[in-house]
Amino acid sequence: MGVLRSTQSLQAEVEEMREMLRGSAVGSNSGNGLKMQPASVKRLTGGDGLEGDERVVCVTGGISFVGFAVVNRLLEVGYTVRLALETQEDLDKLREMGMFGEMGRDGVWTVMANVMDLDSLCRAFEGCVGVFHTSAFVDPSGVSGYSKHMADLEAKAAERVIEACVRTPSVRKCVFTSSLLACVWRQNYPHDRHLPTRLDENCWSDESLCRDKKLWFALGKTMAEKAAWRAARGRDLKLVTVCPALVTGPGFRRRNSTSSIAYLKGAHEMFSEGLLATVNVEKVAEAHVAIYEAMNTTAGGRYICYDHIIQRAEEATQLDRQLGIPYRNFSENSSDRLVWFELCNRKMSRLLSARRRCTYDIYYSYRFD
Repeated sequence: MGVLRSTQSLQAEVEEMREMLRGSAVGSNSGNGLKMQPASVKRLTGGDGLEGDERVVCVTGGISFVGFAVVNRLLEVGYTVRLALETQEDLDKLREMGMFGEMGRDGVWTVMANVMDLDSLCRAFEGCVGVFHTSAFVDPSGVSGYSKHMADLEAKAAERVIEACVRTPSVRKCVFTSSLLACVWRQNYPHDRHLPTRLDENCWSDESLCRDKKLWFALGKTMAEKAAWRAARGRDLKLVTVCPALVTGPGFRRRNSTSSIAYLKGAHEMFSEGLLATVNVEKVAEAHVAIYEAMNTTAGGRYICYDHIIQRAEEATQLDRQLGIPYRNFSENSSDRLVWFELCNRKMSRLLSARRRCTYDIYYSYRFD
């Protein structure tokens, strides 16, 4: 869902996206231009399961902070990407990037697709083997950038995306972007435990608790992910979900501020329980692609993704300040801050470590043969 912005804000965001592309283009041997076909999609042939088709994918929300990084990562490793855009504003951002013609890379096509419109999603996915669903709803009129209504819409959109995947013969795999918030909001255990309770991919946020605390962003992510799993159950589709922590990185204050502010509603409680974590957008993108490539073998289920747990009040306060959130007192006093949970991303770490070892092995075998 698009958000209206001033021309100055749009230009600043476009410039940040240019900088991201310039950074990722360093060291690339490709000088080809980005292919943009806003009115239609170039028909991709050979959807009969050949190996090459595995590298033809569609990304929803590809102009978002996370989606853009995922698209960039896919291009870096040689994928052909269909970019499903929802609004004219999204298309305008791409057109503003005049650098695509001289510094961009081959392998991207664009198509307009509404995540609430099943037919348009099927058309966007046609010819693709994999789908990365990274789009999300935001409400610019909501105090936190996210409302209860958005939570319901996000769940409905998730159902439609999975249904479109199932109905499109070429699509066999879907990587669904959820959130760590779909895991962490649970009723507390008794506080006299000697050791914290481990929180991993088996944990789900309590929807009733989210409603009681008016944590609409957490509720929306929880409802959407559950809806995706229900829609995929018993169907001919491989589904994996990624649950990233608060996504940060270059430009996140401008490009991801709405979602970040919504994510941090309830931050004081997450901090006191040892659950306030962040992850760099580049790691999120790497995780998405690594999971997709491992889905034919070992990858499955849910993956928690984070690289830093905020443990000092100074860090939490600085994060609020960066996003313009009014002052909140994050206390490190032992009587106020009891760590009742222990975040665990061992599953994600194992997959990335194995992937990196495999990459190095291939690299060295070619180098020394």
